Formats: sequence, C-alpha cells, structure tokens
Amino acid sequence: MTQENNQTKKFFIYARKSTDSEDRQVRSINDQIAELKELAKKENLEIVDILVEKQTAKKPGRPVFAEMLKRIEAGEAGGILAWHPDRLARNSIDGGQIIYLVDTGIIKELKFPTFWFDPTPQGKFMLSIAFGQSKYYVDNLSENIKRGHRQKLKNGLWPQMAPLGYLNNKETKQIYVDKEKSPLIKKAFETYATGKYTLKELRKIINELGLRGRRGKMLSISNYQYILKNPFYHGLIRYNGEYFEGKHEPIIAKKLFDEAQEVMKQKSKPQKADKMKFFLYRGLFKCGECGFTITADKKIKPSGKSYTYYYCTKKNPNHKCTQNVFTREEKISSQINEAIQKVSLPDDCADWMLKELKKEQKEKEQSSRFFAQKIQDEIKTIDEKLEKLMNAYLENALSLEEYREAKNKLVNQKRLLKDKLAAFEQKSNNRFELAARFINIVKQAEIIALQENPEQGRDFLKKIGSNFRLSGQKLFLDFKNLYKILVNAEPEQSEGEATTLKNSKIVKWRRGRDSNPGYPFGYSAFRVRCLKPTRPPLLFYEDF
Repeated sequence: MTQENNQTKKFFIYARKSTDSEDRQVRSINDQIAELKELAKKENLEIVDILVEKQTAKKPGRPVFAEMLKRIEAGEAGGILAWHPDRLARNSIDGGQIIYLVDTGIIKELKFPTFWFDPTPQGKFMLSIAFGQSKYYVDNLSENIKRGHRQKLKNGLWPQMAPLGYLNNKETKQIYVDKEKSPLIKKAFETYATGKYTLKELRKIINELGLRGRRGKMLSISNYQYILKNPFYHGLIRYNGEYFEGKHEPIIAKKLFDEAQEVMKQKSKPQKADKMKFFLYRGLFKCGECGFTITADKKIKPSGKSYTYYYCTKKNPNHKCTQNVFTREEKISSQINEAIQKVSLPDDCADWMLKELKKEQKEKEQSSRFFAQKIQDEIKTIDEKLEKLMNAYLENALSLEEYREAKNKLVNQKRLLKDKLAAFEQKSNNRFELAARFINIVKQAEIIALQENPEQGRDFLKKIGSNFRLSGQKLFLDFKNLYKILVNAEPEQSEGEATTLKNSKIVKWRRGRDSNPGYPFGYSAFRVRCLKPTRPPLLFYEDF
C-alpha cells in the first residue's frame, strides 16, 4: 500500500445538527456518529478524530468546520465522513470551499451513507448539485417561514415564543395570558410608571414578589427594560419595525405603557446623585413669599435631644425673601392634621351617600351608548383606511417605508381608541366604586388626623391638596376639586344648637362634560345635602 493510499484512508467524522427548523428531521448526533463508525469499520477507514458541531450551516463561519478544513490542509487526514452533503454545507461559500479542496487534491475522498461521491468530474458535478439543493432548501424554507410569519402577523398572531406573562398553546397555536405571571408584569409597569424607582430598584421589588423567567431564573435589569419597552403587553405586535394589531388579551392599557415610556425617557437623562439626608417634609413645601424651596435641618441640644426645623433656602435672585423664621416639624404635622380634618365627612352622612349611590347605579347602566357607538364607528373607519393602505402598497403606489409609517400611525390610533372605549365601558361600570372610594377616603380623614402618624398624614395631604406653602410658620395649600368643595361647605344650623363642620354640611359636587377631568365620577354631576342626623340626608343626581 502506497503512502498516498495510507493517507487517503485517514478520515475525520463530521456530525452536525442545529436547532434550526431545517434540521428537525435530521438524525441525532449520536445516530449519525454510530452509522459513520459502522461505515468506517466496513470500509477499513482510520478515524483521526470525531468532530461535532451544533450550529446551522446556513451561514459561513462554523468554528468546528473551519478547524476540520485547517487540519486537513495540514495533512492530518485526507477525507471526511459525514451523514449527507448538507451536513457539510448549506451555503455557497462553504460548499465552494469543499469543492475547491477536492479540485486541488487536498480532500481526496468524501464518504456519505446516504450519497454517492467519487472525485471525478461527474462526482464533483453531483456534489455541487447536492450543495445547491441544500441551499435551495434552506432559502425556500426561510421564505416559507417568512410568508407564514407575515400571514400570522396580519391575523394578529405572534409567530414566535410568547413574551413573559403569556403562554403558547401548542394545540391552537395561539397565545394566552399567564394567570400566574401577568399580574406581576402589570405590577412592574405600575410600579415603574410612578417614577419613584430605578430599573435596579424595580428588579429587586418584582423579583422579591416572585416573578421568574421561563427557566426559573431571576430577571436581570435588561430583562425588565425589554419588558417595559415591549408594546405587546398593551395589545400591539412590533415585528421588524412594523406594528400589527394583536388579537391577544392585553395585560396593561396603552396609557400605562406610555407613562412607563415617559418615565424611562426622563430617567435616561443625566441625574445628579442625591446625597442629602432624609427629612419627612423636605421637597413638599415652597416658600409662601418667594416661591423657592423649603429645606430642613436637624438641631441637637446640649441635653442630647434633637429636633427638626424647616426654613426657606432664599435662592431666588429676583426677590429678597424676608422669611427668617424656622418652623418646627411638630408644628407642621399639627397643621397638616388640621387640614385633613377639614375634609372629613360624618359617618351617618357617608353611609347614606353610599346607600344612595348603589341605588343610583342600577338606574344608569343603560346610559352612554351613543358615546361608545361613536368610538366603534371611528375604529371601523380606521380598519377601512388600513385596507385601502394595503391595496395602495400592493399596487406599488406606496414604498415599503411609506406604507409602514402610515400603517403604524393608524394602528396606534386604533389602539388608543380601543383603550378609550375599554376605559369608558369600565368607567360606566365602576362609577359607583369610584364615588364610593372618594366617600370612604373623606370618611377616614378624621381618623388619620387623630392617629398622629406623620408619614400617613403627609401622604394623605398629597392626596387632597397641592401647591403646599409655608409662610410665617403657617401652612397654606390648595385643596383639590371635591375636597375644596367639602372645605368650603356652608354649615347649616339645626334648631337650638350651634352647627360645626363635624355634624353638619352642605356639599355641592358638580361635574360638567367639559370641566376638569380630575373628578372621579365620569360625565356626572351630583349634589349632596347632609344635615343633622335627626333629618335624613338628601341625595340628588344630575346627568350622572
């Protein structure tokens, strides 16, 4: 046997199977190796090494394949054993490289259990056809997959693995909400949209609540950033820069999604590190004279007892502030409690109002149909525009870029209208709950004021008022809408007894169709007249 024949008998076994769809029907790595070893034994071939690759051959750049060719060029072996030519190449570059090495005699033999090859002109021609067929199969499969994805997207279906918070139904091929994880996804959006937390802090909060990835791993900061930026959660599918209206159930409303995007946008701006000490009311008040910030400091007496006081920073360059007083924190807390008591509502009055609200709810369930129908008509108009837009694109009247831009705009408009309709229907259904919530808030006001819990009092104050100011050691604020009406209510005196805000109130709550949207009662207006318990409260509705 000549030296050349000995060299010819040295082979590499090359086995490959990727996770791509074109390799799903290919035998496993172990099966390939077993049959190749059997072929080597049958033909008395020396196996120099067994090389295994788990990467697609659609694109050049496979490290194990490149290493094998390098070792063949170095003379370690003169042939390759593979299951089929498509294991070696599914792209023109790798296929051409194999044929070139055969042409130059560097590769002397190729053996396949499923394909005949001989290093003759006819054999090389058949090999090139086999490589060409492999590439055609990949290209055709890729085109079919893209076409299938495109059709699914047009039908509002996500063509890939469902995002976290959703699950794939293998039988129906559709996506449904993960009842376990979706509440935590919604909580993540709600928490971040407050603007109080960084992504790092959000990760800690939601991970501690139990949200995990598909393999049970805790989510990273980048995972949360991806979730917060994904419009899939409010009903839109974004695929290759194009938006499609999804048929899956949204986990959040678009309004909440937009709020989270705005917070992320603001937080992306450079922020100065806040190394200041914590004070209960710092950042809450402005100076009543110059409008600049009220700051705080702590003083420690020789006895060791400390107290906190608040004062104006006097940083207004256009006004020489004369507020030289320092206000103790306890004095501010006391005035906050007084302000909270002003919006309190007697229990008997509140209970009557809740009872009448529930009664009124049943009478208003059939209203507001015209508004809902108007939105539905607008949605139908957008659907017609989308269809015309598609026809214009198919007739080459629009470029792909123009089509996508116009379509994305219409799809977003439709999503907003759907959210508006859903919000309106929800508001129509839960107006009683909103009104009841307000009444229960003011019912609890006196309890909160008397508990002497400064943190709770501060948070309640933010709920009922705004534009907080300190001037001359006195607290000033603007009460919000309904709370302001409660504060300004004219007490009505019962016969033979002085009336206080505690036991007697006249309250007027009004809401017009074009008035401030801060009221919690939809398109409503109602008046409440609460008198001394000896006379029953009267409750009227107008346009509720």
